[in-house]
Amino acid sequence: MEQIEFIRTPPERFENLPGYNFKENYMQVNPGNLRMHYLDENASSRKIVLMLHGEPSWSYLYRKMIPIFVQAGYRAIAPDLIGFGKSDKPKDRFVFSYSIHIEWLNHFIKEMKLSNINLICQDWGGLLGLRIAAENKSLFHSIIAGNTFLPTGDNKLPDAFYEWRNFSQNVKRLPVGRIIKNGCYTNISSEIVNAYDAPFPDESYKEAARIFPSLVPDSPDNPASEANKKAWEIFSNWNIPFLTAFSDQDPIMRKVDIFFRRKVLGAKGQPHTTIKGAGHFLQEDSGEDLADVSVKWLNSLYK
Repeated sequence: MEQIEFIRTPPERFENLPGYNFKENYMQVNPGNLRMHYLDENASSRKIVLMLHGEPSWSYLYRKMIPIFVQAGYRAIAPDLIGFGKSDKPKDRFVFSYSIHIEWLNHFIKEMKLSNINLICQDWGGLLGLRIAAENKSLFHSIIAGNTFLPTGDNKLPDAFYEWRNFSQNVKRLPVGRIIKNGCYTNISSEIVNAYDAPFPDESYKEAARIFPSLVPDSPDNPASEANKKAWEIFSNWNIPFLTAFSDQDPIMRKVDIFFRRKVLGAKGQPHTTIKGAGHFLQEDSGEDLADVSVKWLNSLYK
């Protein structure tokens, strides 16, 4: 694929964001030769935590968790998906597909030479990260999944998902910061809402955020369905340590963790937990709690 036409959020949009004082890092990824932004704190550590955000957030979502991982001796990596955060934003909505996001992240992992990865994933971070892990087993050490799934289209998705998809596809202006606020259980401040709005000065920057909900496989003939089915088969026979840490106040993902506990071989016997008092964006509501749970569990794997 040739260079993809993109726009880039002006850097002043990201000045003085509360709690987000991390060093910028950038990499060119293919297809399309686009610039991907990522955080990489405590890069000398060999114990890697890769944190993948979802829709319509960005690496700002992990700002509460990163210092806790670093203090515990982990290398904390959090990329912005293409179309989000400080990463380039393709102008054509129809450039985006499930498979091209997989390609961009695979390129990132390869160029970073990451291995023994401890994956933390939520929302689309799981739809992408879990697929990548299943297809690159040798690179992953453990997985922590929160408020995410790997749909194949064989089962009807919750009504709340279809309501969200219809809203996202039809609303004139996609209110990203308000979406994050509404997806939290706690009351987040206007400054935090503005930080989630920062990557998107106007609607032209939101093509990735717009189309993501329509890419979720909700029928067996979806282009991603077959690959996701194969990923489930791999997880059912792969004894990778797998922990679920879902929240208790997410109307879309509530009780979905049961599927992982039942079907993922590596989830058997693990100390699964529920993050109390948190909504869909549990990293925003209870990031410190999620990080503490994660560090305790990961430390047990390194003993």
